[in-house]
Amino acid sequence: MGKKEKFYVVWQGKKPGIYTTWKDCKAMIDGYAGAQYKSFSSFPEAKAAYNKDYNDVKGSSKSKKVLSAAEKEKYGEPNLYSIAVDAASSGNPGKMEYRGVDTQTGKQLFHQGPFMQGTNNIGEFLALVHGLAYLKKKNSDRIIYSDSRIAIGWVKKKKCNTKLTENSKNKDVYDLVRRAELWLQNNTYKTVIVKWETKAWGEIPADFGRK
Repeated sequence: MGKKEKFYVVWQGKKPGIYTTWKDCKAMIDGYAGAQYKSFSSFPEAKAAYNKDYNDVKGSSKSKKVLSAAEKEKYGEPNLYSIAVDAASSGNPGKMEYRGVDTQTGKQLFHQGPFMQGTNNIGEFLALVHGLAYLKKKNSDRIIYSDSRIAIGWVKKKKCNTKLTENSKNKDVYDLVRRAELWLQNNTYKTVIVKWETKAWGEIPADFGRK
């Protein structure tokens, strides 16, 4: 029998992406502090994982653990007086879009894209900042949900810490990133950003359904 094919996802490394050999993956993580990576048995599985937060994927196995009622109770129920944001990219980098929806009704409140070239993390960051600006303009006290710890961290630091190199294909995305960073630097907000607990509540309402 031939060796089973594997796909390697690198979330944090010299160049994040999906690699088809361990040699290529290893080259991206060797000497990189805090590298985040994991192998998968199929490309669709790897692609779906790359579009998620590493912390939600690193402990996953082929059979998803079903939380017990007691475990779910720990997380409580999501606050429906909120908006939820999410992004999707066809490849990383690839065509990218993001949106925000009313958590309770699923009604789309804003949507941007698709852009020719972006990453899921950039989209998650832009979606969060767009959501913050949207709620501030509405003078709303709703909270905002995101399922991306990376994007939440970038917003807190007021910096989109992407490794994507700027070029002619992603200039429009980088223009938005710069505007978002400037907004964070020049604005204060009271909106509480909360991590959406996918394992307890299912996919975030703003999910594009491309798993």
